[in-house]
Amino acid sequence: MSITGTLAQNKVRVTKEIDQIHSEKYYGKIISDSGKDVLELSLTETMHLVNKGELTLKDGRKKLNNEVVYERFCEIDAEFPQKYTVYADLRERGYIVKSGFKFGTHFRVYSRGVNPYKEGQKEQKEHTKWVVHAVPENYTLSYQEMSRSVRLAQNIRTKMLWAVVDSENEVTYYEIYRLRP
Repeated sequence: MSITGTLAQNKVRVTKEIDQIHSEKYYGKIISDSGKDVLELSLTETMHLVNKGELTLKDGRKKLNNEVVYERFCEIDAEFPQKYTVYADLRERGYIVKSGFKFGTHFRVYSRGVNPYKEGQKEQKEHTKWVVHAVPENYTLSYQEMSRSVRLAQNIRTKMLWAVVDSENEVTYYEIYRLRP
């Protein structure tokens, strides 16, 4: 059974059967829209669900096929190809992947089998395993950018991974950390 989502700028909204995607599979974020709960999905989450046949995306009344969805998302976000490749790779490995926007990176990644929505005090909540930034293989990284990312990861008690996507869409992960002799 496929759930329907609607494209709204750079997010996708789902209004029915949201628990099936959110609470069971840890996709998206529930927001309130005019007093009604709506599931808001990122472009990467949406593409992953569309490719798995679990979500149908509509623009108005028109159903969009996988290729059109991918092309549309690439137009919206220039980094979408490498972000989606990394997102799909992590999800297929069983990790729970959430937005890393508030940490200045693409993704926060949780261990397999945890509940990222666990209620309770901060100490009781599940903790991010990695923050991940997706880049193409020809990406040039400054020392300042590398240093900022590593320090931020250390400040939130996690590890920084750079996910490099090559021309064959294979992903190689590099952990960068700061050593203090």
